[in-house]
Amino acid sequence: MTNEAWIPRDGDAFLTRDNFIFYTFGYEHPAERIFAFLKYIPARLSSLFPITYLPTRWKLGETELVRPEKLYSAGNFEKTLDVFSRDFPDYVYHCPQRNKTLVCPSHKVVRRVYAPNERLKALLNRKNLTQMQNLTVELVNLFSNISNVPVEDFGVHGSIALGIETAQSDIDLVVYGARNFRKLEAAVEKLSNEGALDPFSTNRSNMAQNQHGRFGGKDYVYTAVRKSDEMSAKYGDCKYSVVAPIKSRCKVSDDRQAMFRPAVYAISGYQPLNWNYQFESDQRPSDVVSMIGMYRNIARKGDDIEISGVLEQVEHTRTGRTSFQVVVGSGTSDDEYIRPILNSS
Repeated sequence: MTNEAWIPRDGDAFLTRDNFIFYTFGYEHPAERIFAFLKYIPARLSSLFPITYLPTRWKLGETELVRPEKLYSAGNFEKTLDVFSRDFPDYVYHCPQRNKTLVCPSHKVVRRVYAPNERLKALLNRKNLTQMQNLTVELVNLFSNISNVPVEDFGVHGSIALGIETAQSDIDLVVYGARNFRKLEAAVEKLSNEGALDPFSTNRSNMAQNQHGRFGGKDYVYTAVRKSDEMSAKYGDCKYSVVAPIKSRCKVSDDRQAMFRPAVYAISGYQPLNWNYQFESDQRPSDVVSMIGMYRNIARKGDDIEISGVLEQVEHTRTGRTSFQVVVGSGTSDDEYIRPILNSS
């Protein structure tokens, strides 16, 4: 996909002129910029970043790539931001809506875009596929057939989309649209119950999501991306300000946007677990918003959850209304989470 025709969506990967590979975060971006997180670093620049890397190395064309061991830690975020601010200023942006400097590359540094739907289309039209590519196409066709979600509403990202997969790579799929995601979720559960797929659960989040499994001896995961008609919010619609870090229990009252990133859970029955900050009654949050992908779709309407995050005030610029939300993945602490409370009524 050409940069000129690109409307960034969560999960789109892009290669920059300096051979960094970023993944787009969310759907609301400043003009001519993209909120994103860094996933691959050219090996020749790795010494600039005082972080720990995975032992595996990848090759994109002639460029050798390395990947941070922890993609989402608060410490790595600060170190990465410091390096970009010092050495690559076109990759950072001071966001007036949050009053924070963030990783947000300019469109002018983008060399190539890897949109999941376009990458899958390229695989489907290619001959002489590798084993991993063949398995990816087989899994997409299986998912499409059992869920009645058109193949055109699927995509592939991760190393397979970039063409840098190794023998250890997993199959990283995308399904576009909330309704399609729920249809696929139900179909996968049915297949798993019948033994046609091998689900696996490595932690509480995976158990709740049921989006991970094994197919053809390889691990797979599927996630949701908004369709174009589900992208109504615009950058600048809201202004955010930090109130205080908080922990609490609450009940999910609406999960219709829980499968996306950021994941949004409407909540009720808010019960504080720490009393370091005594907020006013009109500061009671109405939503939990997770910036961390692993907390997508881990709770459903009616579930009780425990949350740790940052209370934010949200000023809605179009209407003048003020609301409050809890953000999980604020970048200020690694002790932020959403945990389903098991056996809750």
